[in-house]
Amino acid sequence: MPDGTPYNTRFGDRYHSELGGLDQARQVFLGGCGLPAAWADAAQWRILETGFGLGLNFLVTWAAWKADPRRPRMLHFVSVEAHPVSREDLLKSLPADETLRPLGEQLAAQWWGLLPGVHRLSFDDGQLLLTLYIGDAKTMLRKQQLTADSVYLDGFSPQLNPEMWDEDAMKNIARHCHRGTQLATWCVAGHVRQALKAQGFEVKKRTGVPPKRHNLHATYNPAWEPRHRSDGLPAPVSQASRCLVLGAGLAGAAAAASLARRGWEVTVLDAAAAPAAGASGLPAGLFCPHISPDDSVLSRLSRSGVRATLQNLQQLSQANKLQPSRDWAHDGVLEHDLNEPSHLPKSWLQPGSDTYPWGLHWSAPVQPAQLSAAHLPADSQAVWHEQAGWVRPAQLVQALLQSPGIHWQGHAPASRLLRDPLRQLWQVQDAQGQTLAEAPMLVLALGPDTKPLLRASGLASGEWELQAIRGQVSVAEHDARTLAAMPPFPVNGHGNLVPDFPSASHAGAHQWVMGSTFERDVTALPPTAADQQAAHASNGEKLAALLPGCRQALHAFFEAAQPPATWARVRCAAYDRLPLAGPAGQTADELPGLWVLTGLGSRGLTLSLLCGELLAARLHGEPLPLDAKLAQALGTQRLWSRALQQPR
Repeated sequence: MPDGTPYNTRFGDRYHSELGGLDQARQVFLGGCGLPAAWADAAQWRILETGFGLGLNFLVTWAAWKADPRRPRMLHFVSVEAHPVSREDLLKSLPADETLRPLGEQLAAQWWGLLPGVHRLSFDDGQLLLTLYIGDAKTMLRKQQLTADSVYLDGFSPQLNPEMWDEDAMKNIARHCHRGTQLATWCVAGHVRQALKAQGFEVKKRTGVPPKRHNLHATYNPAWEPRHRSDGLPAPVSQASRCLVLGAGLAGAAAAASLARRGWEVTVLDAAAAPAAGASGLPAGLFCPHISPDDSVLSRLSRSGVRATLQNLQQLSQANKLQPSRDWAHDGVLEHDLNEPSHLPKSWLQPGSDTYPWGLHWSAPVQPAQLSAAHLPADSQAVWHEQAGWVRPAQLVQALLQSPGIHWQGHAPASRLLRDPLRQLWQVQDAQGQTLAEAPMLVLALGPDTKPLLRASGLASGEWELQAIRGQVSVAEHDARTLAAMPPFPVNGHGNLVPDFPSASHAGAHQWVMGSTFERDVTALPPTAADQQAAHASNGEKLAALLPGCRQALHAFFEAAQPPATWARVRCAAYDRLPLAGPAGQTADELPGLWVLTGLGSRGLTLSLLCGELLAARLHGEPLPLDAKLAQALGTQRLWSRALQQPR
């Protein structure tokens, strides 16, 4: 438009400008839903918006939340947007208001990779969560699971976008309301009022924002008892209390941090003397998206996980709990495919598609300069993952456990779980039958020790199909020659190399790490000398195929008669190689308060923080941090189904 306001060519209409949009956001939507007064002293508040546009409603709501001393601890803002504007248009349209503009700049910093689906953006240390449903409003709201306390009914006008305002659309909105949910909109069209009334809303006209004479306010209060689709989960907790987390690796730290953020007092117990003593003590590892031509479950899940990991790393760095370049780096990862080309979804490469250019924000065809930097031939099959990097997991675990509300308790080996039904407490006992700790809620995040503990406690979930997998990596410090031979970024494929990260034991020294082996149903630690020699040989072969130049530079290491010991630990994976995050009981009330987060396999850095948020969301009845179908794929019911199918 001549005034610089972005214009939507699909609907022949422009987005609200700052001039009228801010008044509308404050008076029609925020004020129309009785906010901020309605959310005073609530533990959480959930807002659903039907058209994100340029984000003015979100920014105004965010600012009101920040300024309110009685604000809810957690604010969820869920917004549907079929055609997100570009980051450039978002930046151009930021309001000049000195309160809102800095918030808009934070929003723009996370405004990337918005492929069709669900995206969780995190602000203010994870206490304000923006969940974007990218896609057609009817389709997205039909597929997703959420309950809203307030509804901002927004979007292009009914004349230009009638499907957004018809009876089916209002039915979709009602599905996500509870009795008392407040709804506000600028649209007072008769058919919209009638559609809302038919779905159980009490509708009233109110004085509008000029030049409109009226806007609309509605309260969900149907004459019938609302029925909502059951997800098979326990009823959401009404308030946070005390929780135990068994296991101080990535899974346990992620669960503890997500719960503490919501007000829980969390005690993390582990048999070891320090956190991250198991597989999460890996010297360094990668967080990286998976790609597939059909954009599979794992591909979509990994992108949600990478975004969650990045947000946490950035927030922990802003709090000075992690140091970029020392503890982690977001420099991208080169995927070198050895067997067949890594195919990106075709639509990612097609201008004009709903996925272009958003998909290329995640992963793109490799550039010649990137192959050259890795000393690979120009015809190598490779992909560049822009949103990827490396982390030292132990440092991440330590940073997460520093969150307010978390207490660490080492030297606490759990041998049995008991539930006191009278006091409604879970007790963790040691081998002598002494109680180590007790609380109303317990999260098992013990990796390969999860299944043995469930069995020892006589719980049927001990029959779940979980597999222990030993992994060994080759790791050593650099000298000048080996450091010079390394690429400036990590490389993965069949195995992965983190080429340069600070040594944990020698100040000023740098290391490389290559691996890992996958030794299924092997748990012996430490590995025998023969096993370590075989692991070094395997890692060396992988490196020779992945980066021949690096393997040649490390000849003295891999060909030594007695190379240094491998770093070895045992991981845990489910039969389908997807994580497990949900209640431990077969039914919603079988094992009240007992939850599990495990099965991360070799993708702990990519998926642990997402799974921690998923567990907390399910526990509290929050909007989910990822697509509902993906969340279902991580549920416990699939393991129960497998267990019940096994012959007795």
